Amino acid sequence: MANLVNYSGGNLDDSNCEIEDEDTATPANLNSISSYAIDLPVGTLVRRLQKNQIFVPEFQKKFVWTKNTASRFIESLLIGLPVPCIFLVKEPNSERKLIIDGQQRLMSLVCFYEEKFNGRKFSLSGISSDWKGKSYNSLNEDDQLRLDNSWIRTTIFQQDSPKNNMDSVYELFERLNTGGVKLSPQEIRSCIYHGKFNNFIHGLNSDPTWRKLCGPKSKRLRDIEMILRFFAFFEEEEHYAPPMKHFLNLYMEKNRGCPDEKLAELENIFINTMGFIESTLGPDAFRPEKAFNAAVFDSVATSIAKGLKGKEPLTKDATIKANKSLLKDDTFKQGYITSTASLENVKRRFGAAKKAFGVT
Repeated sequence: MANLVNYSGGNLDDSNCEIEDEDTATPANLNSISSYAIDLPVGTLVRRLQKNQIFVPEFQKKFVWTKNTASRFIESLLIGLPVPCIFLVKEPNSERKLIIDGQQRLMSLVCFYEEKFNGRKFSLSGISSDWKGKSYNSLNEDDQLRLDNSWIRTTIFQQDSPKNNMDSVYELFERLNTGGVKLSPQEIRSCIYHGKFNNFIHGLNSDPTWRKLCGPKSKRLRDIEMILRFFAFFEEEEHYAPPMKHFLNLYMEKNRGCPDEKLAELENIFINTMGFIESTLGPDAFRPEKAFNAAVFDSVATSIAKGLKGKEPLTKDATIKANKSLLKDDTFKQGYITSTASLENVKRRFGAAKKAFGVT
């Protein structure tokens, strides 16, 4: 299935993109995960959230519940009704827990205990019980104690092996996140592999030349994924193995704590390459048929990046000629039109692109 990102003045979103059907999970991805369930009191959960011992990564989806929805959840706890389980995952080499599922519920509790909701005082609303209009501190002592001691079933996961790889956690996150809108692959990566490298590629996404090439920013982080894809193939193309999402996961994990010197080098490569491509091939460089094509992007952009670093750097005239020839190459077309994440087609398009741009 073609990996096309439609562009017609809209966003590079999953709703406008054919998903690679090779990117399926296998049971082996989850075999290294262990878990246990524990009933944690609400008061304990709130304290751990306030101390950042349980946390939401910076690029996790934002808190979106309304005050009425949050109020009804808290009322359910006060009444003693059972509430859905939350899922956490233990960070490697740390006791901190990342929220996989349950962010809206947990953030509602923090808002209520701190009596703040979107910058205003939080008192319960949208309910008809005697607790309507109550803030945490205006609850009577028995009700405060009832809420503090209410428990929420909490399942905690951890990846047992390999210790330096969270690819299995990605699969877990993908399967267990039950939000109203399914998270995109890069939204999940931005949660799991949060840190210096993730911040770096998010920063690069605002580069004006890159914006000319890929269009308006994507709400689902598809443009961030393209930047990740550029670096992953630039450095690890020879070691590619499907599925694509795991290839990108492993690269992001490997570079999660990337040194500043390397980040500066990668930034120069990306900025210089995109600038050269935009000035040479124009803003439609990665749109062979009116759509931004991720497979054309990864092979052409990384081959040009390597060509610019070669002993005989690419010239504009040679690049234009090579690109025109490449887009007519049947081998290259086969590599970017169907099954774009298969090893065979990745080799096809990268082999053709490297040959066209004189990359050895």
